[in-house]
Amino acid sequence: MANNYFKFKQFTIYQDSTAMKVGTDGVLLGAWVPIKDAKYILDIGTGTGLIALMLAQRAENTFVDAIEIEPQAFEQASANFNESPWIKRLNAVHTDFKSFDSSKKYDLIVSNPPYFNNAVKNNCEQKSQARHTDSLSFDELLKGTVRLLSDNGRFCVILPADEKSFFETLAHKNTLFLNAVLNIKPTPSKPIKRVLLEFSLIETSIKEETMIIEEFGRHQYSEAYKLLTKEFYLAF
Repeated sequence: MANNYFKFKQFTIYQDSTAMKVGTDGVLLGAWVPIKDAKYILDIGTGTGLIALMLAQRAENTFVDAIEIEPQAFEQASANFNESPWIKRLNAVHTDFKSFDSSKKYDLIVSNPPYFNNAVKNNCEQKSQARHTDSLSFDELLKGTVRLLSDNGRFCVILPADEKSFFETLAHKNTLFLNAVLNIKPTPSKPIKRVLLEFSLIETSIKEETMIIEEFGRHQYSEAYKLLTKEFYLAF
């Protein structure tokens, strides 16, 4: 059974009321996304508020709006924000992204989105909503992102590796260009499992890198993974 809380160096995530717990995907995205010149950030599907809190920690002058459609997750994220050192820069919003609107444009938009297409759904309604694209399709996510992104803004997601090609093609149709890729391998012998993708409205050459999480055995983490996440995990 997952713990009711997960303690990081500068904040704690309480997760007793949410179906989706703290996981490696969220930590990777929150630690990897570029924050330079990002004053206004939007986190789509914030869940427990993990990524929003990581970004608030990383960027001192950043304001983060964090959207969550599921009521219990929204309440949990709000509570986690209230217990953090950055309460004045974090704003939880209980809404469906498809109907979300804002008077400001965002310099950075991030999402650990639902990604299961045509898969068997979980019996837990909360998990099903968080994991499956029925609640927010890739096309809806991308169209909303383009509407809310500033001219020089960036959009970052984490996805299963086998969704990369489809998502990139769909992004291009929505005038978003792939700028950077981080491929994630669980171990040296296993194939790429996740991809972190950075898009913008500006076409550039694509920077691509690969990271291994456990390089020498179970819980024997690579130096690259420890370097990326050391400002958060207590163990590093």
